[in-house]
Amino acid sequence: MASTTNSPSTLLTLPNFSIQTSTFLPKTSQRSIFQKKKPFNFNSKRVVSCKASNGKQNDADHTSFLNRFDRRDILLGLGGGLYGATSLVRDPFALAVVPIEPELSSCGESTVDTGKTCMNVPCCPPKLKDSKIIDFEPLLGSKIRYRPAAHLVDCDYLYKFELAMERMKALPVDDPRNFMQQANIHCAYCNGAYSQVGFPDQKLEVHYSWLFFPFHRMYLYFFERILGKLIGDPDFAMPFWNWDSPCGMTMPQIYLDPYSPLYDENRNLEHQPDVLVNLNDGKPFVKPKKTDDFYELTKREQIKSNLYVMYQQMVRSAKTASCFHGAAYLGGCVSETDIGCTPEPRGGTIENGAHIAIHKFVGAKNPPYNEDMGNFYSAGRDPLFYAHHGNVDRMWNIWKTLQGKKRRDFDENVWLNSSFLFYDENANMVRVKVRDCLDSKTLGYDYQSVDIPWLRSKPTPRRSRPGVGRGQDQGQDVLARRKSKNFRRFPIVLDKVAVRIEILRPKKPVNKKKDDKEEVLVLQNIQLDRNDSVQFDVSINDDEDDDNPCKPEDAEFVGSFSNLPHGDNCHSEAMLSTNLYLPLSDALEDLKIPSEDRFIVVTLVPKEGEVSIGNIKIDYVC
Repeated sequence: MASTTNSPSTLLTLPNFSIQTSTFLPKTSQRSIFQKKKPFNFNSKRVVSCKASNGKQNDADHTSFLNRFDRRDILLGLGGGLYGATSLVRDPFALAVVPIEPELSSCGESTVDTGKTCMNVPCCPPKLKDSKIIDFEPLLGSKIRYRPAAHLVDCDYLYKFELAMERMKALPVDDPRNFMQQANIHCAYCNGAYSQVGFPDQKLEVHYSWLFFPFHRMYLYFFERILGKLIGDPDFAMPFWNWDSPCGMTMPQIYLDPYSPLYDENRNLEHQPDVLVNLNDGKPFVKPKKTDDFYELTKREQIKSNLYVMYQQMVRSAKTASCFHGAAYLGGCVSETDIGCTPEPRGGTIENGAHIAIHKFVGAKNPPYNEDMGNFYSAGRDPLFYAHHGNVDRMWNIWKTLQGKKRRDFDENVWLNSSFLFYDENANMVRVKVRDCLDSKTLGYDYQSVDIPWLRSKPTPRRSRPGVGRGQDQGQDVLARRKSKNFRRFPIVLDKVAVRIEILRPKKPVNKKKDDKEEVLVLQNIQLDRNDSVQFDVSINDDEDDDNPCKPEDAEFVGSFSNLPHGDNCHSEAMLSTNLYLPLSDALEDLKIPSEDRFIVVTLVPKEGEVSIGNIKIDYVC
């Protein structure tokens, strides 16, 4: 696979933009999101529409973008995977490319930022009784155990599950198999307890990158093995929360009994017992109110919307490994601004979407932490966390069965050789590599076969007027219908105001096969406070009224950006800087937008929190 560094569409300069004003919400003042750090100056005004031009570039913007260019974007292009040995050797950054591995000897307290001070949280595992670490080997000859859907389990299964959880919680506090010790695994890997082997100044993080699925798969694997050991049943399988199906879109009843070891008091009580989750942003179904600014969904509409969200995140936007898994996360660095030193990875479609939505939905309303599921450091303390991630893991299995020759895992050794440390059911510490966990059946488990209704939920266009996306003048047609109040350049602040941007489409590269080209919308240098809960939706060529934002069931809807509070500003910069990649090929086909159309109108709809966006462009990924 060839590197994209020679592609004419890979730009290192920012275009000029004109921005116009329009709102989805009543007029409100914007507060600066850069209270702790101001990476650039901006005038906090209400902004809506932008128009890219190929005119003279702004030198300041150009320099800022170069300084912030992500090394993994150099290695990965635009999310298309590492480019093979030949290209890596030619890349000067390749000398620092090594697999990720936790440095056990350096494990220290995790930290949680309260907004005023840093709270230390002891999350490291108990010390080894000896220095021996076992390399993982799957159990041979064992039959496949099937994880059941939580809403379908019977009384006999529930009794066994509760007994196992009760015994896990009753283990001595210094036993690595104790429930709190298991919960601390997530805290240690997510809140800066570990540094990387060979790079003591770099903290290890398993979210927002291609490590997300492998880490959580093996985390649940050993948790499940411990439960089975405690009840003498090596074939025991944990339940999964089937939140992608209508029958499973509420918190499973087996977790809601206050007297059960499956219960956690740190949940949002307003979302129990039968409130539907919103898989797009985590907000629950509520009855319509005339005063609401955004449309509210009926119960039937919420289920329908959730199914379209799943189709979006699993089918339309997840055609490649990089889109589904997320960007590469590599050990090593070349400077303090390099991604290896200050990891700001990019998560995949499910991690950034339904995964975060469920965390927000379950977590308690306890600012500033939102324990337990509402914050990474405490999420593992809720037994429901493991059912949630069981379904996340199930999505990995399903993704590889969907049509499309690009739906296969990475094959780069830097990913396959990255590793994690866990205690097994016998209290032995085990080193697991990513290559060990690519197939759940090799690990001895699979999932109960249930219906997958979202496979039948392909979105349809809602455009009622011709003209949008029908020729090179369509951008001016859209902009002409909106009054211009002010013009300014990127970066822009996205708060309570919808933003419309006319983006120039580059020509397709002619040196590659047509079937290998995926047109992708790229939102660059998205900046936000890493402790803020943030959500905004993205659509293209949406020609509806401003007070009726695009929904997941509309073909114009192409995805969302979400952030779950990390609580870890103590080990890193307060500001999170990342990118968002949204494949457009299916949407362009559904909307019948020909390749000859030179512009696409992008609409950004804020749902929660504030962000700054440094640049938006379209590129082609193979």
